[in-house]
Amino acid sequence: MWSSLFHGVVVGAGLIIAIGAQNAFVLNQGLRREHGYLVAAVCAFCDWLLIGFGVLGVGALLAQQPALIVVARWGGALFLAWQAGLALRRAAGAQGLVGAGTTLRSRRVVVLTTLAVTLLNPQVYLDTLLLLGTIGALQPSPLGFMIGAALASCAWFFGLVGAAAWLAPRLASPRTWRLIDLGIAAMLGWVAWQLASGSMLA
Repeated sequence: MWSSLFHGVVVGAGLIIAIGAQNAFVLNQGLRREHGYLVAAVCAFCDWLLIGFGVLGVGALLAQQPALIVVARWGGALFLAWQAGLALRRAAGAQGLVGAGTTLRSRRVVVLTTLAVTLLNPQVYLDTLLLLGTIGALQPSPLGFMIGAALASCAWFFGLVGAAAWLAPRLASPRTWRLIDLGIAAMLGWVAWQLASGSMLA
């Protein structure tokens, strides 16, 4: 259970902590003190649902077709290695995280915009339903992995809002994001190796 939870935290953090529209939007709301924690809650809740559906759905599919475990294992490892390569590429040409600058006034508008930013991004389904779902389903404790990934999501989004004023000038620095992307590349590369070697499935 604990190893699966740890893998969930590592993989979840590696995929969530990256420059993107969702993170920029969350940071922007935190800086304005405009329903920032509500935005974080919506983002985290969406992640929890998608990760849960992914783990349970992919897990049920793999249980019915054991031969797919090999495909899922190597497919996941290759995809993680590719993501690690993308992180290294981002590190080479690092950019700062910049807020979106959109003025939002009501809770309803904030929630709807947050849902749009989160659910209209195809990458979120690739990361949560497919990638996290596949790796989670292969774990000794899928529930532990799911909890770990959800904790990573929750900690990032709420931490981003809570520390927005302190983080903003630092996340705007390309050097900071270069270090973050190097860390992401290392984490994802390590997990890809663990998955390919079978260590993560033990």
